[in-house]
Amino acid sequence: MGFSGFDIALLVLVALVVLVLIKGIRTIPQGYNYTVERFGRYTKTLNPGLNLIVPFVDRVGAKMNMMEQVLDVPTQEIITRDNATVAVDGIAFYQVLNAAQAAYQVSGLQNAILNLTMTNIRTVMGSMDLDELLSNRDAINERLLRVVDEAAHPWGIKITRVEIKDINPPANLVESMGRQMMAERNKRAQILAAEGLKQSQILEAEGRKEAAFRDAEARERSAEAEARATQVVSEAISKGDVQALNYFVALKYTEALTKIGSATNSKLVLMPMEASSLIGTLGGIGEIAKEVFRSEGTAGAARRATRPPVVRPSET
Repeated sequence: MGFSGFDIALLVLVALVVLVLIKGIRTIPQGYNYTVERFGRYTKTLNPGLNLIVPFVDRVGAKMNMMEQVLDVPTQEIITRDNATVAVDGIAFYQVLNAAQAAYQVSGLQNAILNLTMTNIRTVMGSMDLDELLSNRDAINERLLRVVDEAAHPWGIKITRVEIKDINPPANLVESMGRQMMAERNKRAQILAAEGLKQSQILEAEGRKEAAFRDAEARERSAEAEARATQVVSEAISKGDVQALNYFVALKYTEALTKIGSATNSKLVLMPMEASSLIGTLGGIGEIAKEVFRSEGTAGAARRATRPPVVRPSET
């Protein structure tokens, strides 16, 4: 069966409609934005989902990934402010916020971000000393993020994070730093030991001071007691009481014999003194006691004699 001219025209029209639909319908996946160019000029941005463009006039330009992406920063040599050479690498996270700017404001987006990050790493870390570089990573990351994000803003890019992964000084420098750290720790240990010794000596000196003060106070009180006893004996002697002198001498003899007898390094004691003298002295002590008791008895009899008589009821 042959086709008529109408059938052929209808088939051509259907094919043309299908071709127009194919050229005019664009499905954009989630996480991407497509730019549309008309005769080579940017006209609009296609968002995720089903979109229509003018067939044979508009075409898709750049296909931009709008998700957050990671960029590995390779290792590079950096000279610090104190002329130390270190090897540094890092990582950067960025996200495209404006597809048109990212597509048409810069050529080679990832390469531009990479070189921008490496340049600012050298600038920021090169302006710091090695010790500051090793101990202030958070400050370095914050400063890098601020500088790189500001520089990439015209490209429609948001730098979300810049992190320094490794900082590797030369081996000889690491060894020198280890010796310096050990010397510093030994210094702190010696300072602590000296402080402890100082406090110990201060406490010991304060203890000796307190003990000496108490010993002096005890000696002072003992001397006062001795002086008081001597004064009492002297007053008794001045009044003609010789027995008081005998008591005082006997007391001193007894104390001396007690000290000699309690010595641990003496087995035999030779005393060049007459026993009769000591007995006489002890006898003097006895006489003093009798005199005291006799005086007390006389005083009691006198008190009883002066007491008024007691009248019993039976006598009345």
